Amino acid sequence: MLPKADINKAGWEQSEFPILCETCLGDNPFIRMSKQEYGRSCGTCARPFTVFRWNPGSGARFKTTVICQTCAKIKNVCQTCLLDLEYGLPTQVRDTALGLQNEAPTSDINREYYAQNMEGKLDGNKSGLDSGRAASAGKEMLKQLARTDPYYKRNRPHVCSFFSKGECKRGSECPYRHELPADNELAHQNMQDRYHGRNDPVARKIMSTHAEGQGLKPPEDTTITSLFLSSLPATSTELSIRTHVLRSLPSVQPTQLKSIVHVEKTRCAFVNFKERAVAETAAQAWANGLDIDSERITVKWGRSRPKPQNLAAASVVVTPTEAL
Repeated sequence: MLPKADINKAGWEQSEFPILCETCLGDNPFIRMSKQEYGRSCGTCARPFTVFRWNPGSGARFKTTVICQTCAKIKNVCQTCLLDLEYGLPTQVRDTALGLQNEAPTSDINREYYAQNMEGKLDGNKSGLDSGRAASAGKEMLKQLARTDPYYKRNRPHVCSFFSKGECKRGSECPYRHELPADNELAHQNMQDRYHGRNDPVARKIMSTHAEGQGLKPPEDTTITSLFLSSLPATSTELSIRTHVLRSLPSVQPTQLKSIVHVEKTRCAFVNFKERAVAETAAQAWANGLDIDSERITVKWGRSRPKPQNLAAASVVVTPTEAL
């Protein structure tokens, strides 16, 4: 009986070749792959799919696909590393720069149903990502951050857990790396967060470093939650600025935007957020500027307000004797 004819396997996925990036595929032109139909459940939609396993090259670890092809097409990512196929970046960086909304459900109830519907819509298409109407500033940012060359160092074996405890007895024959593991936030990554583009430590590091390079380093004063927009179009209004700000930040809720102060005379505006973390997210997304009415707007951090001086403490009482 064909798998699709079995009602219990109607939503399961069959494929002949995986969707991979150049790095995960490796530098070996004569690669061998093992194929196992319905070998495991997808890491995002939990549907059984065809699993591929291969060795990218000498000195590399065996790699395997962790998500199904439907989920990979929805986000245009590699089935193994979950990085964008066009830019080689985490999905959080790409979605933030292009202002894309994450429409994939994250609950266990809806994600399998969503994947089955998208499988029919994406039949024959390479990707379900629509970035045609993205802002030019976001595309320019991705071009600067894009990883065009393969990074085969990512295919190295994992760190030997026994070596880190001082208990490995294999020596040079151990297939794992004999190094001390790095204990930082980059070592704690979650598959769901990386795929959906939320709370990804690698993406946060990439975007914060790029924003600092563009002159948008967060000020030391944590009370500053405002961004300054200059050189606005003459036709801009407070409503149009608010619309473009929220459209360019799909992850930001309208309630997280405190206010927008538009100074029409000088063609500038202050965008005030309720939380500092949201302001930093906006600064990272607008590192290359913000497009409003087909014009590139310069973005800078706001300045802290000067503290009022205590005149009573600063005043000096002068006696007649001292005056003489």
